[in-house]
Amino acid sequence: MFTGIVEELGEIASIEPRGDSVALAIRGPLVTQDAVHGASIAVNGVCLTVVDVRDGVFTADVIKETLGKTSLGALEPGSKVNLERPVRLSDRLGGHLVQGHVDGVGTIVSREPGERWDVVTVSLPADLSRYLVDKGSITVDGISLTVVEAGADRFSVALIPTTLALTTLGHKKPGDPVNLEVDVVAKYVERMLGDRS
Repeated sequence: MFTGIVEELGEIASIEPRGDSVALAIRGPLVTQDAVHGASIAVNGVCLTVVDVRDGVFTADVIKETLGKTSLGALEPGSKVNLERPVRLSDRLGGHLVQGHVDGVGTIVSREPGERWDVVTVSLPADLSRYLVDKGSITVDGISLTVVEAGADRFSVALIPTTLALTTLGHKKPGDPVNLEVDVVAKYVERMLGDRS
């Protein structure tokens, strides 16, 4: 379980094809400080399992399904990625409950720069729109954000200077893919209400 508060802006060190999967090597000196084989680290909102750790770089195997259903398949060596270690039970929940299970991929539609912040509009797969509400939570590339406006096929978020400086959303441009995870609480509520009718 994660919170969507990005700890570090990492970098893809290498991508090694392995048949129907790839081995991603990701540079992240902060998140690797206490990482061990089998640990979880969220990479652009995708929970990956650490295979090896050396000199501030960890490797993770990514299967074909994950590459096809997330934006990880578009990464190249040198790509910047958002990194977060799992939350400890004793930690503050700074964002919202994030599983690291991507629900769909959206695309940056537009950016409207403000004086110190940007409003970014992101396309949304139609089957996910029912989980978004104005002022609700959404995870974009592993970043916990507040929805400014929720539409049928898109939503907007406001990015403060800290988010622009410390995450990939400071560099993304229209046309770039992003991983989306809706609020898990909304999915549980829908399921429980569906079971009652």
